[in-house]
Amino acid sequence: MSSIAFIGLGNMGAPMANNLIKAGHKLAVFDLVPGAVNSLADAGARAASSAADAVQGAEVVVTMLPASKHVEALYLGQDLLGAIDPSALVIECSTIAPNSARKVATAAQERGLAMIDAPVSGGTAGAAAGTLTFIVGGEADDLARAMPVLQAMGKNIFHAGPAGAGQVAKICNNMLLGILMAGTSEALALGVANGLDPKVLSDIIAKSSGRNWATELYNPWPGVMENTPASKGYVGGFGVDLMLKDLGLAAEAALSSRSSIPLGELARNLYSLHSGDGSGKLDFSSIVNLYAHKTP
Repeated sequence: MSSIAFIGLGNMGAPMANNLIKAGHKLAVFDLVPGAVNSLADAGARAASSAADAVQGAEVVVTMLPASKHVEALYLGQDLLGAIDPSALVIECSTIAPNSARKVATAAQERGLAMIDAPVSGGTAGAAAGTLTFIVGGEADDLARAMPVLQAMGKNIFHAGPAGAGQVAKICNNMLLGILMAGTSEALALGVANGLDPKVLSDIIAKSSGRNWATELYNPWPGVMENTPASKGYVGGFGVDLMLKDLGLAAEAALSSRSSIPLGELARNLYSLHSGDGSGKLDFSSIVNLYAHKTP
């Protein structure tokens, strides 16, 4: 069992940290929201007063933050790297720009720290169940060190390549997810507008050539599936603004590599419109409302 510092206790980070506690690891936790820290303290973690306090004596440091700017501000702006023991392993689980991941990893390497980028897939349900997929960039030896920690939070662990590669793979996955959710929402709204029951249509799609993760496991139509954000007023889950951020990262990656992503750009524009309607904090499956409220 390891002594772990966990920084970032949002919708994903909190259940991930809780699973580490359940696995028997000793945790020190920190978040800018005191209530999030208190909840993990009630579960057995040490409530740290700051990020620097959390990493004191930690063998492993795990961070789960919203965006590149937060990761760079923490590790470089606040110089958290300087507070971490040189023998520790750093696992950065946020979804950020590949260049940001490489920048922080280089700074860690210069200080003699081992660091991997390990963004996740699987949503809040996967985080709670401990079945996340980790997509890792970094050295194979560092991934091997991280395995006992990652296996306490996830089920599938892939080594995508060197530093930053985990972020590239995650961006590609989330771009496709955004496209699939928008397409699924469009198809369901069309069916409902023409008299179909959304659950019946979803069941048909699940056994037909249009089957996909969004339809089968994270259906965007309210009432079709229990325990999904769509059936809980789109509260929790993976926010619209976070999906918009990831689609923006895909657009940046496409520009830097001169790649064409017409569907990815269309999805980004749709989520931008949806966020502009005031839905930025809702789960990303609420994109269905762009279509559903226009139906007769």
